[in-house]
Amino acid sequence: MPIHLTSRRQFITQLGAAAALSSVESIAAEVDESLIAILNDTHIGAQHPASASIPTNLRNTISYLLALPKRPAAVIINGDLALLDGKRGDYEHFARLIAPLRDSGVPLHLTMGNHDDRAVFYDVLKSDKPESPAVESKHVGVVKLAEANLFLLDSLKATMITQGLIGEAQMVWLTKLLDDHADKPALLFAHHNPRLGGDPLHFPGGLEDSEALWQELMKRPQVKAYIHGHIHHRDFNSHQGIHILNTPATSYVADKKTSTTGWTMAKLSATGGSFTTHTHLTDHEWNGIKVDLKWRS
Repeated sequence: MPIHLTSRRQFITQLGAAAALSSVESIAAEVDESLIAILNDTHIGAQHPASASIPTNLRNTISYLLALPKRPAAVIINGDLALLDGKRGDYEHFARLIAPLRDSGVPLHLTMGNHDDRAVFYDVLKSDKPESPAVESKHVGVVKLAEANLFLLDSLKATMITQGLIGEAQMVWLTKLLDDHADKPALLFAHHNPRLGGDPLHFPGGLEDSEALWQELMKRPQVKAYIHGHIHHRDFNSHQGIHILNTPATSYVADKKTSTTGWTMAKLSATGGSFTTHTHLTDHEWNGIKVDLKWRS
């Protein structure tokens, strides 16, 4: 993720990158500084002969975002960008699909999931590779917004390994940055679910170091929420006062009777956030449902 200082007063920091700050002329519509869009599990492949709806879902989501009267201050695609095992053609197709967002000046931030390959991702999306990584072999960043600081984590343990891992080096980086940015609510984004709160059926495929992570988060009252994908479902949970948001997949679901595809729009404030689910099936029961969350004190 490159570093930008925009005319919208939004400051986006990719820690460790040595690139100079640059001014960006936005050709986007007016921006809502408290609004963010959350996508995950796009699973874009070079070709989708079995399910043409997968890239179509991402196209439709991007069209929605670009048509908003006020566009989000940040769009986050939270892991599993690639279809299966992070092939070059997957990322080339993904890059073409997200080009309208980037061309319009909407700030887009990407994280890694278990179906991604970090090296191939960097080889194709070269502008997302920092010159000097903040954490070795991890793709991380911080997005500073008016109402919150967003911490983008890398939970990819290894490509095609279901379980996730924060790891010691990333934990050190995260805790230091949380301490340095205690002025606003902190929202953490990672692809994998924690093995805390939520549905125990999904815990085996979640973060292996969930307990160690949560011990550090609990010490820091500025941490308000942990937002993940990976499960291809939608849930609102909490653990020890920290909200855990499982946001819907953009691509596909395992059981259409219980889940559907979509994305999330979050309206943030100093004391909480309103999270609205949007679904590609406009008549689905989740579509337009807003959940208001209050941050812990």
